[in-house]
Amino acid sequence: MYKKIINKIRSLEAAVVQADEWRKEGFSIIWTNGCFDLLHFGHIKYLCDTADLGDKLIVGVNSDASVSLLKGPDRPILDEATRTLKLAALAPIDLVVIYHDPTPISSIVAIKPDVLVKGGDYDISDIVGAPEVLSWGGRVLTVPFEKGHSTTQIIKKIQSLDHED
Repeated sequence: MYKKIINKIRSLEAAVVQADEWRKEGFSIIWTNGCFDLLHFGHIKYLCDTADLGDKLIVGVNSDASVSLLKGPDRPILDEATRTLKLAALAPIDLVVIYHDPTPISSIVAIKPDVLVKGGDYDISDIVGAPEVLSWGGRVLTVPFEKGHSTTQIIKKIQSLDHED
């Protein structure tokens, strides 16, 4: 089973080849991306809802360096190898790709998903890759977040527990 999970973690080049094969088989390709640090209920619900929007879900994961640029020097909590392995172990996810740039635009353009999805806190006009996906006839959608579940909240709770000792 571990080998099957590891096989879901691919380079961008390998993911492009796989996406093209799936497309030839008639499957629609979904792309979403994020840091997915401290995988929690909200992430899992979001990924399950996202997977329901097409046939094959590819998840882009920020590299450790790009997470640090976005979230600060104390992040990520978990390294990219751990974060990608946890995501690859989830049944709704078909492939996981690490991207090293500040945004996933080059990955999105390379894979050419039929559906681009982000969380409900995004306006479609602000989603990286939206114009490109729309230009080739794809859809850009948002999925509502599960309120009360965030990595930041988990970190704050752990920090408050640490101060109680």
